[in-house]
Amino acid sequence: MRVNKKYSCLPAEEKGIHIINIRAIEDIGYDQHESTLLNSLSKNPDADCKYGLYFRDGKRKVDYILVYHYKKSSAGKALTRRVHHNDSSARSTKQDQPLPGKGVQLEMRESEPHVDYHEDDKRFRREEYEGNLVEAGLELERDEDTKIHGVGFVKIHAPWNVLCREAEFLKLKMPTKKMYQINQTHGLLKKINSVIQKITEPIQPKVAEHKPQTVKRLSYPFSREKQHLFDLSDRDSFFDSKTRSTIVYEILKRTTCTKAKYSMGITSLLANGVYSAAYPLHDGDYEGENVEPNDRKLLCEEWASYGVFYKYQPIDLVRKYFGEKIGLYFAWLGVYTQMLIPASIVGIIVFLYGCATVDENIPSMEMCDQRNNITMCPLCDRTCSYWKMSSACATARASHLFDNPATVFFSVFMALWAATFMEHWKRKQMRLNYRWDLTGFEEEEDHPRAEYEAKVLEKSLRKEHKQKETDKEKLTWKDRFPAYLTNFVGIIFMVGLTFAIVFGVIIYRISTAAALAISSTPSGRSSVRVTVTATAVIINLVVIIILDEVYGCIARWLTQIEVPKTDKNFEERLIFKAFLLKFVNAYTPIFYVAFFKGRFVGRPGDYVYIFHSFRMEECAPGGCLMELCIQLSIIMLGKQLIQNNLFEIGIPKMKKFIRYMKLKRRRSLDHEEHMKKKQRYEVDYNLEPFAGLTPEYMEMIIQFGFVTLFVASFPLAPLFALLNNIIEIRLDAKKFVTELRRPVAVRAKDIGIWYNILRGIGKLAVIINAFVISFTSDFIPRLVYLYMYSENGTMHGFVNHTLSSFNVSDFQAGTAPNDPMDLGYEVQICRYKDYREPPWSENKYDISKDFWAVLAARLAFVIVFQNLVMFMSDFVDWIIPDIPKDISQQIHKEKVLMVEVFMREEQGKLQMLETWKDNDKKKGENCNNHSPRLSRSRSGSLSSCHSYPLDV
Repeated sequence: MRVNKKYSCLPAEEKGIHIINIRAIEDIGYDQHESTLLNSLSKNPDADCKYGLYFRDGKRKVDYILVYHYKKSSAGKALTRRVHHNDSSARSTKQDQPLPGKGVQLEMRESEPHVDYHEDDKRFRREEYEGNLVEAGLELERDEDTKIHGVGFVKIHAPWNVLCREAEFLKLKMPTKKMYQINQTHGLLKKINSVIQKITEPIQPKVAEHKPQTVKRLSYPFSREKQHLFDLSDRDSFFDSKTRSTIVYEILKRTTCTKAKYSMGITSLLANGVYSAAYPLHDGDYEGENVEPNDRKLLCEEWASYGVFYKYQPIDLVRKYFGEKIGLYFAWLGVYTQMLIPASIVGIIVFLYGCATVDENIPSMEMCDQRNNITMCPLCDRTCSYWKMSSACATARASHLFDNPATVFFSVFMALWAATFMEHWKRKQMRLNYRWDLTGFEEEEDHPRAEYEAKVLEKSLRKEHKQKETDKEKLTWKDRFPAYLTNFVGIIFMVGLTFAIVFGVIIYRISTAAALAISSTPSGRSSVRVTVTATAVIINLVVIIILDEVYGCIARWLTQIEVPKTDKNFEERLIFKAFLLKFVNAYTPIFYVAFFKGRFVGRPGDYVYIFHSFRMEECAPGGCLMELCIQLSIIMLGKQLIQNNLFEIGIPKMKKFIRYMKLKRRRSLDHEEHMKKKQRYEVDYNLEPFAGLTPEYMEMIIQFGFVTLFVASFPLAPLFALLNNIIEIRLDAKKFVTELRRPVAVRAKDIGIWYNILRGIGKLAVIINAFVISFTSDFIPRLVYLYMYSENGTMHGFVNHTLSSFNVSDFQAGTAPNDPMDLGYEVQICRYKDYREPPWSENKYDISKDFWAVLAARLAFVIVFQNLVMFMSDFVDWIIPDIPKDISQQIHKEKVLMVEVFMREEQGKLQMLETWKDNDKKKGENCNNHSPRLSRSRSGSLSSCHSYPLDV
């Protein structure tokens, strides 16, 4: 065994354990300020380290975990990598694993089998990377003696000096000793607030962070030179676990491994399988009898439970545990859900108004009156026969529930609601920025992504004259042109695929309607339209859910080949592509029913055909609004129920079960490992990795589109969105607390690009609702008839006014009904819904003047509605300030107080300096008076008489 002469190892016989041969490092004595990579052995140290939350010494907290896979031989199972610390004996001093990258090599036993080249390469990279982490000041401890076979863990601890250094680099705002009083409301507002607090007390979470604060600590970016300003009485809790993990992650990102072909950070090491995972630890268990109180357990009880669905969210505690970015998401989701309450109430009122007035609606009463004896033209060629308009009575009555004058009011209300919601969120966001000390925070440019650096290096190597300074190289639009072209072609293809699928569903509707019309039973014929609509919508729903998953993967691939420089650029481009594809996928079927169905049908005797055999489908006599309502409701509810809830619950549970079965199979091979209690990092390793907030935001943005874009056809959309979100908040909370690994806390002052998308949807909703009211519903034709054509100022005769006549003798050859006597009498004139000249006119079947009058009124309504609502929305934006007045005053007060603190500090320094000078002068005079012979040299005599340290 080769060992340095200077150092000695523990004897192999001591304590009956096997020791791996290692070379000692410079200093065998452990210094708390030094960073060491420890491999250790002890019999039962789990209780001291709180089962993985601390290092083996039970003092240093684990801030981050790196996980890697290794090949473990059967002969080496007894080898463990833990150090037993015992300060009472010099012989049992810490045995540290040599620092990787320092030329100190690990000597393996000859009996250990040789690993393959790839495993060797990964091990060398890990050693170099971990050595660089140690040089950066971090302390590491390795653990390979775990219950998970073949998986090793590197525990990372950031000591105090590293935390202070990085906090200063990151400009983290930390609370100072200075506290000040928060301005309180006075008079009537104070009484109103106190009443509201008493009323809402039962729905407030029992969390200390959620209680209203009257005082606040002044915050300032941390500085090592100004540590006296901060409250450092308890250093262990000064930097909380969220901040510690953020600091360690920043070090991991900028630390590189240069043994590869190019510089590799933690993201590249994870992508290349050098490490299999990297994550911070949860604070502890959230369930059990003897569980110590921790923030995770408190979140599980007061937030991630369906039993507290009626309570407010403890947003401050969420931010404390998960960071600002995730805290802002749940705060936004909470504000959105609260704002849905008034929208739901108004929507219910509009729906009840339709129910109450359905028996007074004259057009639907005329359609249901069998005495009118209106014979309608066939809905398809040959197999379909003539039919009575009264047979569509149920559809006409149901259409009135959503197509009534209150719908127009509701559309205006929802447009203003969207503007108010956006303004309310901006104000809430400013309050959170103030509370979370983010008022002066500016996002700095992130580190370049590993893929970008690899591409830059590859570009520099392709050049004939290789340059040593590759930092000057960057990817231009010429380098990315193939990726841009692929993106453009791919997105166009995906949009075209969506249109093709919608077209296929249209063919299905037409062919199914023709097939069902052959049915000999009267009940089958009467339910053709409902059957076709329902089955087609279900097909659309299934296709939308499948394509949503496909489009998400394609959007990520398209973004990856673009090679964005930073993670922020990558995220924004991914969001844009995914939103574009999913928006088209979700809303194309609805757009078809709202604006295209029944518009290009033609007329009897001159219908428009697809493939010369399928006739374009028509709207029901009551209009397409009822069908639009069915389409919207089924897709919205089905998407929320299946994709948002069942997928979010079912898929993580299934993955967890699969992992459990794999671990159970492994444990059956080693009973001794199975009997040990799991460490915290082992438990967290079995959780699902955090995949970002993009899927969470995306489903809510799509839902926001359902609520606002076509709300004129479905006033109950806000109600169903509210019910879904009440479940969604607790479902997401439970997923974050119990199902996912703890994500790295990310600072953010807003929700980013999602706010712009929300504003865009809000503006688009005004235009779409204007067109839905004017072109899809019968609101405008009714107004035109009421004020231009009605003889007695009522709606009597409106149905007859909207129907044109057709002479059955003008049918094209082979298109007339096979059974013209199906109604029991011979039909000579049938009716169809359109504004055309009658057959006895000179210009028979031409578009009539009534059509142009209605079209002009529709276009005028779109222009007036759009501009009026846009003006009202902009007025709401203008009248509501983005920053609440009290928050603006508090921010100004903080700035004034901070100036005062520094002025007092400067004054104190000056007074101390003047005092020192006076004391120096007096003592110098006294010294001269007592020893006049020593006055020959001030520097000599005074320094020999008195010496004063200068410490200001």
